[in-house]
Amino acid sequence: MSLYLYLGKLKDGREVAIKRFHEETEKTIQQFMKEIEILSNLHHQNLVSLYGCSSRHSNKYMLVYEYISNGTLTQHLHESSCNKLSWLTRLNIAIETANALVFLHDSGIIHRDIKGSNILLDENFAVKVADFGLSRFLPDYVTHVSTLPVGTRAYIDPDYYETGRVSEKSDVYSFGVILFELISSKPASLMQGTERVALAEFALSKILNKELQLLVDQSLQISFNKNVVEMITTVTELAFQCVQCPKELRPTMKQVLETLQGIRKGKWGFSQIT
Repeated sequence: MSLYLYLGKLKDGREVAIKRFHEETEKTIQQFMKEIEILSNLHHQNLVSLYGCSSRHSNKYMLVYEYISNGTLTQHLHESSCNKLSWLTRLNIAIETANALVFLHDSGIIHRDIKGSNILLDENFAVKVADFGLSRFLPDYVTHVSTLPVGTRAYIDPDYYETGRVSEKSDVYSFGVILFELISSKPASLMQGTERVALAEFALSKILNKELQLLVDQSLQISFNKNVVEMITTVTELAFQCVQCPKELRPTMKQVLETLQGIRKGKWGFSQIT
């Protein structure tokens, strides 16, 4: 799907991000309408705000969002021009992303495209989850909906990819990959020798082989702060649980959020989330 992003300014001085869909296809129109449907009805401090859209009579499909100035999580983790994020900043990003997903799930919505490039950061590194074009509504009386798998492969729940059944636990899997990125500073898809492997697969092999030191970004432990090391170890265990298959073994996003908040407060030991 082709789209262009522009920076603009409203008459009141607010800077805005403008997303313009270049191709007028059934798929782009559906995604355009889905973003409007979701973001015009949901408001949360960790979701990007939609200010407006092009007229229904226009032949151009454009969405106008609040402008988030500090780029994406992907940029801060994987681009050399960005300063290293501290462990506490990473933990707060995880908590605020989880908070957004709990809100979406409580509202009956599965995001379906949680990834680092859809987690925007403001100047204080507060999270704004974006891009709802692939999201689906999940009625209260069902546990999943059947649909063709969409999203970025390295973040997609294997159960969803194989069966076409998407559920809230599909977002949990994607969030688990985000946790592994925050822990390791590695991308969701990486080279291992001559082969490209998913980070989740790489991380699981290191955890099961008790080679955690080969997964964790060593710069995070450089101070040898015992509390930081314990928090990283516990978050790694949580990420491990988030990517379990089958999906029934995974926690809910509400459980994930409560665990992360407990880790930040120092009230959850390694054994307490199992």
